[in-house]
Amino acid sequence: MRDYDQATSFLGKWGPFQRTIFFLLSASTIPNGFNGMSVMFLSATPEHRCLVPADANLSAAWRNASLPMEKQADGTWAESRCRRYRLALLSNFSALKLSPGVDVDLGKLPQEPCLDGWSYDTDVYHSTTATEWNLVCDEDWKGPLTTSLFFAGVLAGSFISGQLSDRFGRKPVLFATMAVQTGFSFIQVFSNSWEMFTVLFLIVGMGQISNYVAAFIIGSEILGKSERVIYSTLGVCVCFAIGYMVLPLFAYFIRDWRMLLLALSVPGLFCIPLWWFIPESPQWLLSQGRVQEAELIIRKAAKMNGVTAPAIIFDISEMEDLKSRQQKKHTVLDLMKTTNVRTITVMTAFLWLIISIGYFGVSLSTPNLHGDPYLNCFLMAAIEVPAYVAAWLLLRKLPRRYCLCSTLLLGGVLLLLIQLVPPELSILSIAMTMVGKFGITAAFSMVYVYTAELYPTVVRNMGVGVGSMSSRVGSVISPYFVYLGAYHKLLPYIMMGSLTVTIGLLTLILPESFGKPLPETIDQVQMVRIFRCRKHSFSKENEKANGIIKATPL
Repeated sequence: MRDYDQATSFLGKWGPFQRTIFFLLSASTIPNGFNGMSVMFLSATPEHRCLVPADANLSAAWRNASLPMEKQADGTWAESRCRRYRLALLSNFSALKLSPGVDVDLGKLPQEPCLDGWSYDTDVYHSTTATEWNLVCDEDWKGPLTTSLFFAGVLAGSFISGQLSDRFGRKPVLFATMAVQTGFSFIQVFSNSWEMFTVLFLIVGMGQISNYVAAFIIGSEILGKSERVIYSTLGVCVCFAIGYMVLPLFAYFIRDWRMLLLALSVPGLFCIPLWWFIPESPQWLLSQGRVQEAELIIRKAAKMNGVTAPAIIFDISEMEDLKSRQQKKHTVLDLMKTTNVRTITVMTAFLWLIISIGYFGVSLSTPNLHGDPYLNCFLMAAIEVPAYVAAWLLLRKLPRRYCLCSTLLLGGVLLLLIQLVPPELSILSIAMTMVGKFGITAAFSMVYVYTAELYPTVVRNMGVGVGSMSSRVGSVISPYFVYLGAYHKLLPYIMMGSLTVTIGLLTLILPESFGKPLPETIDQVQMVRIFRCRKHSFSKENEKANGIIKATPL
């Protein structure tokens, strides 16, 4: 019985057909990079202070003293962003020609909120959703909620994208979700309220992940085994990073959020011509019994590669035999069937969750770093390319547990050490954050491979799916880690670093999969180390109790 790879082996490994599919599908994920991270600039909160109306009857001295001083998250003192002294009272003092701090004790004056709105610093951001709808002070919770709802859309999209592509095909879902991502981004430009912007952003998130997953699946199914590995580790990942690097370049030259969003939506239109170059997945067509359509695609590929296709590529009788040999269906409950598999499931769920919190937490907190936010964002995106390459090289030669543990410890320890860097050494802080992002990004790339190798064939997709769901939950939580920086600038890094170091050490409990055959059934899953040690100690005790092992003399 031949499988798909054997039936199509005559195409060769790296012909024009494979190269075209590889580069076009990888390029289709570039918009995912800047759409996923665009909220950093679209909803950025610039420096702000209470607006004191120009027609307020205040002298220059009282106008300058109208805002109380408050201690900031970094320990310095600055004018309050959310409170001011009561203007009616200051007008009376100004009329009486009293001096602030001399005739009047400012510390005893009553305060009031920013009743006339805010004035925003426009040196970095000319216009954002925060400045347009005043998402500051008592309304500052709306900023992280916007980001969380985008990732909630990603979570919902990851639930339905696989089911849609299984039912309607890989290609229609790929281009339909591209249209959702691009179309709703265009509509977002005309948002007239924060609520409208956020709901549309949630839908964009659904299209963003569905597009990425569909591209990942169709490429994995069309390409052969050798191209499949590099496509899944470098192709789509590096193109995502390229899109991420493009984002700060757009944002630097376009400082208005509506025009920036419009500019970021336009590249999605260039994906329309790909419809005529990217075929449907032959494997999906075969699963639907559409053998002739699958053969037509493979024959076109053979012609493109300059090879001769056999008279019969897919034997109908073999396809029927394949269906008859399918194993019984398994459910997600099988991931909890035994203590060993249950432990692996819980461990991998926490592993994906914390890696996702670290990755998105560091990425979204980039504008809060010292220095230029556009340059910092570009550097944080650029560091992902060598991280993906390093992950690919490490996975080819070294054990999975040690690769994953070392990269997580690298990222976590450096995030923890940032708190020891003096404020004046801002360049060192940025460099340490970049290396920390390098470690976490490499771990994010590795965890896909490691998780797939831990689970047996019968539940492998469900196991990776549980990890992916945990990752989406982590992305929803991550904006609130960044939000903690409002209370203490280094608190997000301390928490993310602590969690990353902890999960990195716990990774050593998991079994090693490097160089070992993939398990086919649940009974073949390797023993978790803690249980293996415990089982070993128990057997020793039993042997000693039965007199098999003699007591060692002192």
